[in-house]
Amino acid sequence: MTGVHFLDAAAPDGIRLYAIGDVHGRLDLLRAMHGQIRAELMRDKPADWRIVHLGDYVDRGPDSKGVLAFLAERMAEDPRIVALAGNHDTNFRTFLDDGDTSGLFSRYGGIDTARSYGIAADFSNPAAAEKSRAALAVAVPSAHRNFVDGLPRSVAFGDFFFCHAGIRPGVSLADQDPHDLIWIREPFLSHAGLHEKVVVHGHTPQDEAEIMPNRVNVDTLAYASGRLTAFVVDGHEKRLLEARTD
Repeated sequence: MTGVHFLDAAAPDGIRLYAIGDVHGRLDLLRAMHGQIRAELMRDKPADWRIVHLGDYVDRGPDSKGVLAFLAERMAEDPRIVALAGNHDTNFRTFLDDGDTSGLFSRYGGIDTARSYGIAADFSNPAAAEKSRAALAVAVPSAHRNFVDGLPRSVAFGDFFFCHAGIRPGVSLADQDPHDLIWIREPFLSHAGLHEKVVVHGHTPQDEAEIMPNRVNVDTLAYASGRLTAFVVDGHEKRLLEARTD
């Protein structure tokens, strides 16, 4: 299979691309990033543009509710803003349906998400988890549920393929398993060969963005580091953009 090397990859003619890493409830950083992007677009006036969010909007940070509301509002205003599903987002919806205390939401930051909706969740036992689920199910607006339910798993522009976690090497992009797109780490991360397109993803946090010949990882642990990273492509030009709290 012929692949695309990062150095050769380009955005579609006339379209500037922004890919934003995992937000995890950091509405402050998301707003700051959108402010920086808006300033660039007003200054440079590219012919067209897309902003792609790579998933994981909820859990761990302080304002998951605010992040979902912000994205839903911005996407309703402009269809050039895209949001993809992350594993934390889909498991948030799963918890609202079944209250599973062994799932990702209960174990990794769901308490923070519930708090943003005004619910003091307790996942210590099945009875408490069900009570928390019922309260959260009332508190979460149907618009937020529908927003998460409607998130696609991937999108492609030019020589770049965007998803939350990565892809299964050796499988065509058209045939990727939806589960892999939001969950995979290995063998994707250690795979050295080129893919059909350069894969832009998050999911696996790093101190700094990773730029490899076959992939770009922009998850810089925003909820803890205070740094939200975006990858920017304009033609063959590529760079990073960062929103910080300091």
